[in-house]
Amino acid sequence: MPRTATARPPVKRAQPSQPEPRITHGERVVDASTGITKMDMVRYYALVAPLMLEHLKSRPVAVVRAPDGIEGQLFFQKHEDSDRMAGVLQLDPALDEGHDPLMEIASAQGLRSYAQMNVIEYHTWNALKDRIERPDRMTFDLDPGDGVSWQEVQEGTLLVRVLLQELGLPAFLKTSGGKGLHVVVPLKRLRDWDTVRAFSKAIVEHLARTIPERFVAKSGPRNRVGKIFVDYLRNGRGATTVCAWSARARPGMGVSVPVAWDELDGLTSSAHWTVQTIAPRLAAGNTPWDGYAQSAATLTAAMKTLDFA
Repeated sequence: MPRTATARPPVKRAQPSQPEPRITHGERVVDASTGITKMDMVRYYALVAPLMLEHLKSRPVAVVRAPDGIEGQLFFQKHEDSDRMAGVLQLDPALDEGHDPLMEIASAQGLRSYAQMNVIEYHTWNALKDRIERPDRMTFDLDPGDGVSWQEVQEGTLLVRVLLQELGLPAFLKTSGGKGLHVVVPLKRLRDWDTVRAFSKAIVEHLARTIPERFVAKSGPRNRVGKIFVDYLRNGRGATTVCAWSARARPGMGVSVPVAWDELDGLTSSAHWTVQTIAPRLAAGNTPWDGYAQSAATLTAAMKTLDFA
């Protein structure tokens, strides 16, 4: 009998890896108050990359660049307008028509590429690129006005959590690395941007009506003197919130870090961890947010409870 030829699977050829971005002027001081340099920031993002990439994956990202250090002019960039960089993906232009492509950090190389471009901060959308018109989270940014103590911020954050619990919504906490705290509600991707933003506004207005001595629903420094503005505007299409593990372009270089609710009392400020002090926290990593994805909720019952039409 003639022998039957056996089909062989095609040989997979190794793809050439992109070279590591070259870092220039690594000695340049980024933050005069600490002496942190550009090379320090390269090393910082290399250190936190395994944790941070979990929060960056599949999300459009905006970045804050500080070419002359954080005391100089800062540039907020939402679209990729330069040549492709290692580890940075240009997303489908149809996701944001009329603009240059949105960006995604796809690997640790991307963080290094942007460090070379003097990027300090990373901010992400509340949606993933594969279903960008359906947000997968709702974010509340507690922004204290002048005269608000840190203890009042902590108490206000607990009050936000209590309301969300009464609405049957899960809530996860992180420092912002700046002045306030972020409370994040994971969502099933069922509602559009306008609905999520409108409902988050209704929640904040309810807080301001119920506890007017503590909360305000209007933005602007004059409106929040002695009070906390719970920023719901982060929930609009194209709005962004600082990513977990991102440094902040502020003196001291605070870091946004996921925390468990039982850690809230022990925080000394929203910049409890900084670029220089983050190392001991890395062992905890993202574990304070264990169960985040599985907790994704629908808004139907919460809307009925709040009598949201």
